[in-house]
Amino acid sequence: MAHIVVLGAGLGGTIQAYELKETVGKDDKITVISNKSYFQFTPSNPWAGVNWRTKDELTIELEPVMKRRGIDFICDGAVALDPKENKITLASGREVTYDYLVLATGPELAFDEIEGFGPEGYTHSVCSIEHASESGAMWDDFCANPGPIVVGAVQGASCFGPAYEYAMTMDTDLRRRKIRDKVPMTFVTPEPYIGHLGLGGVGDTKGMLESYMRDRSIRWITNAKTNKFEDGKIFVTEHDQYGNPVKEHELPFSYSMLLPAFRGIPALMGVEGLVNPRGFVIVDEFQRNPTYPNIFGIGVCIAIAPTEPTVIPTGVPKTGFMIESMVTATAHNIPLIMKGEEPKNLASWNALCLADFGDGGAAFLAMPQNPPRNVNWAGHGKWVHWAKLGFEWYFMRKVKRGVSEPFYEKMIMKIMKVNKLKP
Repeated sequence: MAHIVVLGAGLGGTIQAYELKETVGKDDKITVISNKSYFQFTPSNPWAGVNWRTKDELTIELEPVMKRRGIDFICDGAVALDPKENKITLASGREVTYDYLVLATGPELAFDEIEGFGPEGYTHSVCSIEHASESGAMWDDFCANPGPIVVGAVQGASCFGPAYEYAMTMDTDLRRRKIRDKVPMTFVTPEPYIGHLGLGGVGDTKGMLESYMRDRSIRWITNAKTNKFEDGKIFVTEHDQYGNPVKEHELPFSYSMLLPAFRGIPALMGVEGLVNPRGFVIVDEFQRNPTYPNIFGIGVCIAIAPTEPTVIPTGVPKTGFMIESMVTATAHNIPLIMKGEEPKNLASWNALCLADFGDGGAAFLAMPQNPPRNVNWAGHGKWVHWAKLGFEWYFMRKVKRGVSEPFYEKMIMKIMKVNKLKP
């Protein structure tokens, strides 16, 4: 009997546990460890930031579901990992040993790297349901006394989609309230152009998103380095294509949300051979750490090199379907290793993304996510809004049922030729 521990219970970790339950032996033990008792559907956080969703609507208590699936669940935060001893130390002082470990921790949010940044400073956040709920609680107060909004991302950020979603969703909500004319909006981003997304763009995301922002009277500053925040003010340096500073911006705001850079969680930071200097887990093409071959990494916590150099640093996003492909590869590679065989399953890293704007949206399909690609498509329309609603309902239902990929999802993905594993 082998003991497999999954550290983290977000989009990747929760589904990882479900898939492992299907691929390993009946006598093998699976344990999920998370510092939260619930799963949260992070893609809908921008809606929570304008009170279109509540925390209860976007979270699912995991222990009952895990118990029903025969998976042990420990609600406790990890404070240290000793990969040489195959041991995790938890905040309670408890120690958990493992034969195989899947790291699905997600990131730590690096708000402290910029003065005055984050919910403990002068800006809001939609990175977690807790932050998004707090932002939503302040949204009505803002709308009662509207003023300028600054939204976007800071240098080193890697997940740009939610910034665009939140900007457009705020715009939609303000128009519904008939107060959009009282709210100047500026989008600040380290991307070299609108729609770069940390991916060099997908299809014509540049033209498409620029058009959306012009139609909605949202100004933008690209190649932007955010220097600091003060109460009601952000200080930004704009650069040219060669990296030379060309303009200093001092932007006032009554409401602001910028996405931070990510780094690895403290429990992993500095573990030689396991993580890079930023704390992200080093993995090979099989999602396995080269130094500790019984440790795998999936999702936002893994190290991925930027797709191309940019004037201001940008990271690579780890999107939902891309993460699910890592999950499937890992779920099939661990049983091979347990039998003494070499891993052979490679995640496709295909990306299928829906960005809702409240009354429409943008979608893109990148196969694989990072260029060069076999498929490079982007589209938009009101259908994206309805597709995002359907996806939210469907994914939450999967988590509640304790399943990873129902047969009809496999059939639809097969028809679309969107695969989780490389052929």
